[in-house]
Amino acid sequence: MRYPEGGGLTAERRAFREGVRLQAGEQFAAGEKTAVIAKDLRVSVRSVERWRRAWREGGMEGLRSAGPANSPTVTDEQFAVLEEELGKGPSAHGFEDERWTLARVQTLIRRHLRVSLSVATVWRLLKRHGWSWQAPARRALERDEHAVEVEEGGVAAGKSIAAASGAWIVFEDEAGFSMTPPRARTWGRRGQTPVIRVRGRSRRRTSVAALCCYKPGEKSRLIHRPRTHLLRKGARKSFSWKDYRDLLVRAHIQLNGPIVVVWDNLNTHLAAGLKRYEAEHDWLTTVRLPPYAPDLNPVEAVWSLVRRAMANTAFETPDDLDLTLRRELRRIQLRPHLVDGCLTATSLAINPPTPP
Repeated sequence: MRYPEGGGLTAERRAFREGVRLQAGEQFAAGEKTAVIAKDLRVSVRSVERWRRAWREGGMEGLRSAGPANSPTVTDEQFAVLEEELGKGPSAHGFEDERWTLARVQTLIRRHLRVSLSVATVWRLLKRHGWSWQAPARRALERDEHAVEVEEGGVAAGKSIAAASGAWIVFEDEAGFSMTPPRARTWGRRGQTPVIRVRGRSRRRTSVAALCCYKPGEKSRLIHRPRTHLLRKGARKSFSWKDYRDLLVRAHIQLNGPIVVVWDNLNTHLAAGLKRYEAEHDWLTTVRLPPYAPDLNPVEAVWSLVRRAMANTAFETPDDLDLTLRRELRRIQLRPHLVDGCLTATSLAINPPTPP
């Protein structure tokens, strides 16, 4: 806030201004003209006229300070109550969608705290208590939060297996990219929407399966495998279980050790051939993520980095798309701290094994 007392003037500044008004009062009594007093005290003529009216009505006492402004405030105890109500969500308070706007928070304060604040004061109040204007994360309605908490133990078990056996823990996910790039905000003249020229129709689509690999004491790794699909009738539009098998074999060779794969419940991941291959090779262990829980997979953050770099890019040919994908994935591969940051975004941690 601007002043330490929640708005208005400080005590020192109020005392200073009161002294100026009292000097003007002494000159009023001496019969000085308004213009002379304004020039002598270096204030505006309108201020001197306002002080003269107050002096005529109340004398010198009418020029004294009335103290700090008694503006409505919200104490820390009251904000704790407000924060609890905000945590229930806008729909719980009768609003149509899940957006907390300043006007809605202002209404909530009026309802529950019986305090009337301006929108600007609400903004300062929220900012002072650590709130900010953010884009919300999406979460599926079908997601079972209790199941996620329970099955997170499965992910933790995977980390324990990796730590105990000296294996790498590997998160896997796949994503598709087309000739139409993701859109991102850009500066433009007001009233003129910027335009990005893209291909109106493309019969090429590129899928990428990626592995984020972690092991205590080792640099984090990113391993990926692209696959180009022709959008024609009968053509496969995704990875087969053999593609996933080949990717895991490639990771096993590059990492030079056993791996524990953590991935979702995609039907291809549950294929009988892939399960049989896992049973026949002791260097491979798989752990399932809970349904509708992409926030537990660091590869999702990798896709965000790639799409952010590709935003508003007009691809003229499929080769341009493939080249850009490979370049951005290579950029992440050469920066292990980015792969570490993707894991941090999931709130998971890979801990070293506890010595016996």
